[in-house]
Amino acid sequence: MYKNNFIYVLILLISSTLSFSQDNVEKEKQQGHVNVNKFRQLYEEFSSPNMFRTASGAPGPAYYQQQADYVMEIELDEKNKMIYGNETITYTNNSPDILDYLWVQLDQNVRKKDSPSLKIDGNGLRSLYRPSEFKSEFVDDPFDGGFNIDHVLDQNKKPLSHFINQTMMRINLPYPLKSGEKFSFSIGWWFNIPDHVKENSRSGYEYFPGDGNSAFTIAQFFPRMAVYNEVEGWQNYQFWGDGEFALPFGNYDVKITVPSDHVLDATGILQNRKEVFSKEMLKRYNKAKKSYDEPIMIVTQSEAEEAEKNFSNQTKTWHFKAQNVRDFAFASSRKYIWDMMSVKIGNRDVMAVSMYPKEGNPLWEDYSTLTVAETLKTYSEYTFDYPYSKAISVHAKQQGMEYPMICFNFGRPNIDGSYTDEVKFGMIGVIVHEIGHNFFPMIVNSDERQWAWMDEGINTFVQYVAEQKLGEDYPDIIYPLEKFPSDRGPAELITRYMSVDQRILAPIMSNPENIFNLGPNAYGKPAVALNILRETIMGRELFDHAFKTFSKRWMFKHPTPEDFFRTMEDASAVDLDWFWRGWFYTTDYVDIGIKDVRQFYVSPEPGVKLKEYLDEMGIPMNRLGSNIYFEDFLNDSSNLKDGSPLDNSKLLNNYLKENYSDEEIAKLDIPKYFYQVVFDKPGGLVMPIIAEYEYEDGSKERIKYPAQVWRKNDDQVNKVVLSDKKIIGIVLDPDLETADIDKSNNTWPKNQEKSDFEKFKDKIKG
Repeated sequence: MYKNNFIYVLILLISSTLSFSQDNVEKEKQQGHVNVNKFRQLYEEFSSPNMFRTASGAPGPAYYQQQADYVMEIELDEKNKMIYGNETITYTNNSPDILDYLWVQLDQNVRKKDSPSLKIDGNGLRSLYRPSEFKSEFVDDPFDGGFNIDHVLDQNKKPLSHFINQTMMRINLPYPLKSGEKFSFSIGWWFNIPDHVKENSRSGYEYFPGDGNSAFTIAQFFPRMAVYNEVEGWQNYQFWGDGEFALPFGNYDVKITVPSDHVLDATGILQNRKEVFSKEMLKRYNKAKKSYDEPIMIVTQSEAEEAEKNFSNQTKTWHFKAQNVRDFAFASSRKYIWDMMSVKIGNRDVMAVSMYPKEGNPLWEDYSTLTVAETLKTYSEYTFDYPYSKAISVHAKQQGMEYPMICFNFGRPNIDGSYTDEVKFGMIGVIVHEIGHNFFPMIVNSDERQWAWMDEGINTFVQYVAEQKLGEDYPDIIYPLEKFPSDRGPAELITRYMSVDQRILAPIMSNPENIFNLGPNAYGKPAVALNILRETIMGRELFDHAFKTFSKRWMFKHPTPEDFFRTMEDASAVDLDWFWRGWFYTTDYVDIGIKDVRQFYVSPEPGVKLKEYLDEMGIPMNRLGSNIYFEDFLNDSSNLKDGSPLDNSKLLNNYLKENYSDEEIAKLDIPKYFYQVVFDKPGGLVMPIIAEYEYEDGSKERIKYPAQVWRKNDDQVNKVVLSDKKIIGIVLDPDLETADIDKSNNTWPKNQEKSDFEKFKDKIKG
């Protein structure tokens, strides 16, 4: 501390002014501006906390959610590829509001011949079409899909007034539904089931011409209640195809009638197992309940192949009940091989299950159920114990879709049973992802119709953690690789997307229907953001605690993005508003570089630049008193007798003796080298600066400057580096953990080889 405070402030002012004047051209006086600091709080973006959702990110004392209970009877017509249903919905109004009408989702209507969704593509002709795509696009008539509503009745079996608007049906209530009241009504319906391979649909059937059978993966198959809450009112945004589903929780009682030689599994607990299982299947099932190391075959491949040869005209009804789920789906076919094993989750046993035709083997028999089991374990470790009784992975060509307790997954070997590592790890990856969706959004029930990233991005992040843990704990599964080849999660995998033309980018906080590239935007980028948050900014301990807090707070509830953002800060004491704003509310990208490196020496008197400034300001030298001066040796080395700025210790010791006692000096660790490194930020995203300094003796030192280093200057920062050794090189982000899109400015001396980003830009220009 300088004894004379005036002189101390003057020196600081001179130093900062010199630094500013050296790095910036003379500017005209500018107009004032609002707060544009990237570390300002998210008050403008966030809604005010209230009794429903608190400022901490937790549900408030007035939080509520509606309940929709279903009793359904379903019939699958295999021959005509049709499905019929009768359902009774009991809707409970837990809100404080009086409701005059209800909204029901009719998602199958997106496949009606006259659906507006068929006319919203404005991309024109592509340069390349597969033959099947060309036929579907330009030759075939549109698939005749959509719900056919036979009746809508009140609880007295009288017609109930209703109106259908595309994929939404308004139920006009005969009387206002007050808070705390229930209303029951029934709907009779049917629709044509699409060939999900040809139609590229989320559910449907796949036809196998070799044996004439079909495998049915059925979802979004019944009219479902929309969500009503204090955030949106009714979430009745139309289903156009990309934005998935927003659904309330409820209890399901479902009876499904299928051909008697089919095997079937679904959301919920099977109520009549003794009626639909053979004695041998029951015996195997009981064995599977006690098998924790390997799957037990309930239906073997040979049994499935034998079943393929016959087509029963008889039917069988499977009865399921599910408590506190947001949806229901099922899979049915005589082709299915069926295996199960038990998984210990907390103090409960959960069944890991797989269903697949022979076309999925040997891949599915070897890896599917084991992957289900390990996914449940890892997700439970980082969120909450999986609360349901089972999790089912069903093999389906070209599909990757999720529902409570059941999901449909791709990954098929060649006809001869051979497969590549790409096919194997693609299959394992999609199973991890879709089983993981049981946690997000089937339990932590976000609004998929509005915020695709809240289920896809968060789930993709946990998927990455689970995949890497799978590689660590089960090397046999990932053989011949040393670690799982995750295709999303690591920071470097998102840099190309973040560097493309801004005209085709949208912030993560965008509706999925309005995004050019939904995969990288809703899956990849948020997964990378959370991975960076965990590994680079917060650290695993803080992040994992906050993430688990969010998961437990909002299990079986409806969180918003703000609830997630607020909880992560509330449970960690880390201010992240700058991070959420940059990564989620903008299309800014990361690009931090080394602008300049200067070496300084201790000078007996002020250097050239400081003298010029003092003269310009009219400040006499004697006003400065006794001080220690630094001079950039590139500007002026005339004060050094031998012209060498490498060792400052002798000069510095002289000045120290004038200001400190010998005893004090003996305790000081006096550096020989003084450097000033100037970091600039051509990219808009604020991020920590991770710098690795290499010294002439071959040693390296890594320093991480927190993101807050940018808080007062968003363009560049100057950092002083003190050392006993000469610096010969600097590398930024050496482990590629910040998603920096341009590595060409990450080294000093500058690496002359073009970065991947520069090569990519050149390729586009070419």
